[in-house]
This record gives sequence, structure tokens and C-alpha cells, in this order.
Amino acid sequence: PLMRPTSSFYGISGDGRTAVIEMAAASGIEKLKGGERNPWITSTFGTGELILDALQKGCSRILIGIGGSATNDGGMGMARALGVKFLDEHGKPVGEGGGALGSVRRIETGGLDERIGRTGIRVACDVTNPLTGPRGASAVYGPQKGADPEMVKRLDAGLGHLAGVIESHLGIAVDGIPGAGAAGGLGAGLIAFLRAELVKGFDLVAGMVGLEERIREADLVITGEGKLDGQTIFGKTPCGVALLAMKHHKPVIAVAGTVSAGIGELTSCGIRVVMPITDGPMSLEESVRRTSELLEDTGRRIAGLIRIGRTAGG
Repeated sequence: PLMRPTSSFYGISGDGRTAVIEMAAASGIEKLKGGERNPWITSTFGTGELILDALQKGCSRILIGIGGSATNDGGMGMARALGVKFLDEHGKPVGEGGGALGSVRRIETGGLDERIGRTGIRVACDVTNPLTGPRGASAVYGPQKGADPEMVKRLDAGLGHLAGVIESHLGIAVDGIPGAGAAGGLGAGLIAFLRAELVKGFDLVAGMVGLEERIREADLVITGEGKLDGQTIFGKTPCGVALLAMKHHKPVIAVAGTVSAGIGELTSCGIRVVMPITDGPMSLEESVRRTSELLEDTGRRIAGLIRIGRTAGG
């Protein structure tokens, strides 16, 4: 994110045609050291480099996950790595990061890698935030990336400015598109510069692995995530799994590292039992260290419930 060399990765399908890229592997917040979070200067350039490498390896389909970003540059860095130019009032390239958004006066896409036009790009995106405004990229996610209230305002204005330049130069109105604000506006950039399609991450993965068919054939469905709470019903994986299970009248047990307020709402998406894996009060560090052991213990408890159910049912 800070334009320094870093190790990264992505996957390629067995037939060599599809690349699976996680933007956080190159432009994620975990790439930063303590005190380095600053969306004014962080860039998605590294994500563009991963896309470019996938093209060079002959991939004709690219799936991109856009969670966990450290950036708020509207996808400008990503597009720049693929040949797009962002020029200021003097016709010179603007800098990297969210701080450069307001300086953009012209966008030139003539240098965009021509292979992009022959590549199907889909983006896994479960959030619906627009690019700007009180629910936009800067206001909602900027603070966790290191932005103070004043920077949030300036970043939001910058993204709004970029959206205006995109509309005037490319004819695409990205600001109000659900998901455009994902990953600091990378959602908008992928739509505008690469003509990517934003799809729900859960639906994309579920379709690829044939999840519904597997659920249809199951007697019991077990799902889970690190934390189950009232937010789980808003598009998170356990609720997506449970809704599919409910469609086929299958019972669902959800396990979690921790359980918080609001889990009663999970019944609305079909989760009947919520089971924390912890066996007593413990710190996050201890829970992480003992994860394998705790999951095995939880599996034994679930098996015990199944035996009780069979006995009670005759």
C-alpha cells in the first residue's frame, strides 16, 4: 500500500484460465506496520500489479475479493498499474493515495492493457456502501484505516471529485452504485476502469463449490465464523448458508469463536442453535492458540446433541 516491495500471492485454477485475487494480499491493512495506517497516501497499485501478472500468465477470467483494504484511492492506483493515466491541471500525473483524488482533472485510458477488454472480471463484494456520503467509503471505513474526522471529509470530497471526472470522461456514474464504496472506492474503480461486475461474494463462492446441492443432500448443516452477533444477518456467510438450508428444510447449527448481543435475530435466517467454541472465560490470544482443540471439543458436543436427538426421536 505504501509503494514498497512486498511479497504477495493469488491463485490460478487448474485449467489455467481463472485467477483468484484477494486485494488485501497486496493492498491490505495487514501489510502495514504499527503507525502506518494513512489512507491519504496508501495505494491500490499492488492490486493492479497482481491483475497484470494474471493477464501475463494467460488468465481470461479474474475473480477479485475486495475486503480488508488499507486504501481510499478509488482504485486509482490499481488502474494506474494497468496503464490508465490520471493527470492534473498541468497535464502531469497525480500522486498516489487518497490525497491525490482532488487533483485529477483528466483520465486517459488509451494505455490500458488491451487484454482487459478480453477478460471477464467479477468482484466478490458483500457490502452495499455507495462511494460517498454518510454511508460511503471514507465515512464508514476511513477511521479504521487511520483517517481522523477532517481527513474523512477531505477523502469523501476527493472521491466525489473523482466520480465526477469519471462520469465526464468515461460516461459512467459510479457514485450511487451499491458496493462502489467497497475497499476505499476500489469497487467504483473496478467498475469504471475495468468494466468489472460486482457480485455478492457469498453467491459467487456458493455457486463455484455447488453449496446448494451439497446442502440439499445433507441431514444437518454446520456453519460458523469468528464472531456471531446481530450484524451476522446483514450478508455474512453463516446467514447465507442458513438461508439456503432453510430453503431445503435443513436444520442449522452455527459455531463461533465468540458470541455477542443480537444472536436472537439469527433465527430469522434459519440458525436454530448457536454454539461458542470456548469452554470458559479466556482471552482472544488463548482462544486463537487453542483453536484446533476447541473445535474438536465443539464437534464432540454437536455429536452428543445428535445422539440425544436420535434417542429422543425413537
